[in-house]
Amino acid sequence: MKNIKNKKIAVLCGGRSGERAVSLRSGKRVFESLKKQKFDVIQLDLADDLITTLKKKKIDLVYIALHGRFGEDGCVQGLLEIAQIPYTGSKVLASALAMNKLAAKRVFDAAGIPTPRYVPIDQGTDIKKTAEKIKRTFPFPLVVKPVSEGSSLGVSIIKKEDDLERTLAKTVKEYKDVLVEEFIKGREVTVGIIGQDDDLQALPVLELVPRKDFYDFEAKYTSGLTEFILPARLPKPLYEKVQATALAAHRSLGCYGVSRVDIIVSAADHIPYVHEVNSIPGMTEHSDLPAEAAHAGISFDELVVKILASAY
Repeated sequence: MKNIKNKKIAVLCGGRSGERAVSLRSGKRVFESLKKQKFDVIQLDLADDLITTLKKKKIDLVYIALHGRFGEDGCVQGLLEIAQIPYTGSKVLASALAMNKLAAKRVFDAAGIPTPRYVPIDQGTDIKKTAEKIKRTFPFPLVVKPVSEGSSLGVSIIKKEDDLERTLAKTVKEYKDVLVEEFIKGREVTVGIIGQDDDLQALPVLELVPRKDFYDFEAKYTSGLTEFILPARLPKPLYEKVQATALAAHRSLGCYGVSRVDIIVSAADHIPYVHEVNSIPGMTEHSDLPAEAAHAGISFDELVVKILASAY
């Protein structure tokens, strides 16, 4: 860390995705932490002339606090690779895989990691025929979600068969690539992963109890809409299985430095089903990762520095 203290750091946030506002909040909090810890740091909004700006400001290292498209999906990571500027977190392929829920699920299937059953749908799909097939195959309720969005943007819980075709058509029109996913009833939990190589560790399991139907965008970022239970109310063997499953999901995608694995622990069979892996977890005052780290005795400042170290 002595060497990094001498580096000029840019906290990259904002961007163009639907999660811009959240990213700005994450970035501001990370920037303030690094500034307080006497790092040479600036906060930078993602712009078209990113590399030119970084070179002009003589940036040595980028802390990526972007969420969603163009920031969490490998695009910015690829630019930084070409510019030979070190950056935090997962590299290009892992970032792209984690952002694309369909690709990630195929990796989970190949690795033997439980994930809810799913059907991919895109603009070329006959929605009417596919909806009828889904009705015959899956019990209701069902989950409809965009393939490449975060923070539960565009996610719908379909409780009635009559609503499926209309919701599919609307979601495909807005997001193009969509997944229909089996609804797993159970405890919603999330597990932060930090560190590298031999220092890789699963943080305490956080149980999320939203006051709404599910843990949507509003529930994630509005105070009082979700109850955090730390540690999650799980028997010790199942608790440890959830952490092991989270580590396996992180490794299967090739994630590095930090991630957050979202899991549903089925009430029926007590199996931890992986929903998705977030390669750049939120760092706001309401975010899951900092809460889990705090429960493990890791302060926010320490967490930021641990993630910063992943750039090297």
